Amino acid sequence: MLLPFAWMLSTSLKTAGATFVTPPNWLPDPATLDNYAKVFDSAPVGRFLFNSIVVSVTSTALMVLFCAMSGYAFARIPFRGRTVLFYAYLATLMIPQQVTLTPLFIIMNWLGWTNSYQALILPSSFGAFGTFLLRQFFLRLPREIEEAAFIDGAGYVRIFFTIAIHLARPALATLAVFAFMASWNSFLWPLIITTDASMMTLPLGLSALQGRWTTDWNVLMAGAVIATLPIIAVYVFAQRFIIKGLSHTGLK
Repeated sequence: MLLPFAWMLSTSLKTAGATFVTPPNWLPDPATLDNYAKVFDSAPVGRFLFNSIVVSVTSTALMVLFCAMSGYAFARIPFRGRTVLFYAYLATLMIPQQVTLTPLFIIMNWLGWTNSYQALILPSSFGAFGTFLLRQFFLRLPREIEEAAFIDGAGYVRIFFTIAIHLARPALATLAVFAFMASWNSFLWPLIITTDASMMTLPLGLSALQGRWTTDWNVLMAGAVIATLPIIAVYVFAQRFIIKGLSHTGLK
């Protein structure tokens, strides 16, 4: 699983002439960092990186908040039609993303949100999978905790923000990693909703490094390494919560 990343890193440190030698060399000789400098010289990578950070962090925070609230409501708050509504919401997982792109673009264009952060952030701030994941976690919380809080005069809102949200930190961290990876790697929706280079995200901006007739693969691999590093950092930071969170939600 690490071989593609190792090859990408190795190619990013090679010169153009050493990229396609036969047999291939895993260790670049000579190694150079010029490819990384070319990435920043050939495109506004700093702006792409800033856009990706803003979009990914904001959409991840909103996704975690909204999914936690809906997951808690479906798991703990009794109301008429709760089960039917939950399964209807869960059924939206079967709808391919491509089906929703055209109506979503029409709505965003009608609102005048093309080439804007809200158009990049809001559509990825909701998800049935996140609601399902957190609902499974909240179902496992002991009833005695809620009953003790009810006796003290707390309502569902206070219990959610003062008790349930803190107990759900492993599941929230797991969802945050998944949501950040999905938002960071998103390519199709930013390609449709943005035409201004100043609003492009990093995956979309790096696609400009691929030429129509020829491609500097060593430069392209350097851009891919830059795009991969934040995901690795987020995973390393949150990986200790992932196994614990998945075990509490019953997912394997």
